[in-house]
Amino acid sequence: MTQHFKTAVFAGGCFWCTEAVFNRIEGVKQVISGYTGGFIKNPAYHEVCEGTTGHAEGTKIVYDESKVSYKDLLEIFFATHDPTTLNRQGNDVGPQYRSAIFYTNEQQKAESEAFIAFLEKEQVFDNPIVTETTEFEVFYNAEENHQDYYENNKQQGYCQVIINPKLKKLEKHYKDKLK
Repeated sequence: MTQHFKTAVFAGGCFWCTEAVFNRIEGVKQVISGYTGGFIKNPAYHEVCEGTTGHAEGTKIVYDESKVSYKDLLEIFFATHDPTTLNRQGNDVGPQYRSAIFYTNEQQKAESEAFIAFLEKEQVFDNPIVTETTEFEVFYNAEENHQDYYENNKQQGYCQVIINPKLKKLEKHYKDKLK
């Protein structure tokens, strides 16, 4: 059996949340938390948190396209964060928490733009979608303590209050897509 691994790069607020969601999806081989879309090399977490590097907290998702499609990943991405708030997800505020898709090829760009147009046409959200679609350039892995954060810190308050509800929503609406 040949595996068809592809990469998707999303930013949807805190990378701990996005990582926890996509780690549960069948066909996803790896999710890495990191920084993308900025203008300095090798940023550190404290620099990105200041909101001055241009980076978003993002996730690089390696997936087997024979098991999960890019469109499926887009659907889950939009269902598990608020794509209508500019530079914000809940109490996390700043450009590092923006909603963004960093496409790796023209097909991803076209699929992303078409999916956003569909969501807007169907008025899935009460407010306009502000998710940016930007060509992927570089991804810097976050520090080790940010990798698998939810799995290593399930009892931490942020995980309980912010991430758990996202995972419950995922389990309710995407049960057929879970590992």
